[in-house]
Amino acid sequence: MSPISPSRVSITEVLLTAIIVASGATLHAAATISADADIGPIRAGAERGSVEKEIELGAAYATGHGVAMDKQLAAYWYGKAAGAGDPAAENQIGYFYQVGFGVPVDLVRAVHWYQLAAAEGFTGAKVNLGVSYIWGLGVTKNEKMAAQLFREAASKGSGTGACYLGDMYYFGVGVDQDKSAAEHWYLAGRKLHDPRAEFSLGVLYLTNGKDARNLRKAADSFRESVRAGFVPAMHALGKLLVENPDLSNSPEEGMTLLTNSANAGTWKSSAVLGILARDGKGREVNYEAAYYQFKVAALQGGEVARKLLESDLSALSAKLGAEKAGSIDAQAESWSRLHHPALEFVTSAVKNEKRLPPFSLAEPEDGSHAGLLIPTRSVGADQTGQSIRIGSLPNSGEREDPLAKSLLEE
Repeated sequence: MSPISPSRVSITEVLLTAIIVASGATLHAAATISADADIGPIRAGAERGSVEKEIELGAAYATGHGVAMDKQLAAYWYGKAAGAGDPAAENQIGYFYQVGFGVPVDLVRAVHWYQLAAAEGFTGAKVNLGVSYIWGLGVTKNEKMAAQLFREAASKGSGTGACYLGDMYYFGVGVDQDKSAAEHWYLAGRKLHDPRAEFSLGVLYLTNGKDARNLRKAADSFRESVRAGFVPAMHALGKLLVENPDLSNSPEEGMTLLTNSANAGTWKSSAVLGILARDGKGREVNYEAAYYQFKVAALQGGEVARKLLESDLSALSAKLGAEKAGSIDAQAESWSRLHHPALEFVTSAVKNEKRLPPFSLAEPEDGSHAGLLIPTRSVGADQTGQSIRIGSLPNSGEREDPLAKSLLEE
């Protein structure tokens, strides 16, 4: 793994995820704005100067709930609420300036709003400000300041802050590398039910060895992360279970997890499903299913996936014949068009959410630190949301990827 790697090549690199969140989403719950909501009273309240209604209206425009999605109006109404001193809105408009959502990208202004919200004790803003210091986005790069902000956020109940502090200790970013300290902070994040901390802790257990105790602990941590909809944990746990079926709660658990992860755009999950179908592992050999999964993986995973899978695709195409392979190609391409963003997070609709409806997170494009809100699709029953492109913490030092010895390499 390179010293700075914003892209996602291996599952453990997701450990470095640094979400620049529109944090009002998960921290301030009230009541979901449904697609058919009567927006009139909300708009009337906002126009009368109600900060709460300004935020609700901004959330509606940001996500297209009850109104047509309008980034500029979302930013306008969040900006109004931020100008009135609401810390959640300050954090939100800071994020919008961070990524250029409805306003021009302005990293300095983003940091300004994060600082205002953080000064009022808003933990999400402390985390976002810490990420800004990690990357040097709109502020002079200062990893020690980032660690301090993550520590403060963690002390106020932010599991994400605890997780990012664990990342810093794991990789020795801004602090002396200390994997015991990393485990301490991941455990702290786990106690606060942070899905990244739960996932990172599972990865950490795998790096400690593949004995039965560590495998069980890893599976348990991954399961907790999966419950929160963290897609990398779905892939990690699914692959762990098909390789170690004695850890499964049911015969189909591993396959179901891999399927859900693949449906969220994880090309490696599609590739593993292809291998299982090709080799008949856990089920009958099915060359058509194998070819389809490999084709989807190649479409989703770009050049790396295409090179890895080209020999399998060629061999299976020859077995199936040109007509059948062409038909499956068309199906895979149609699926890929509908599932283009590779989601990192898939959240169920949360009741009592006014300030910003549930969000999913999409993995970033190479080199990106943050990105735009984009529509997502369902994964499983009744799972909806939006997604945010994000980036990874920089890191120093190397480590073995405990999931690198995967079915892909067999």
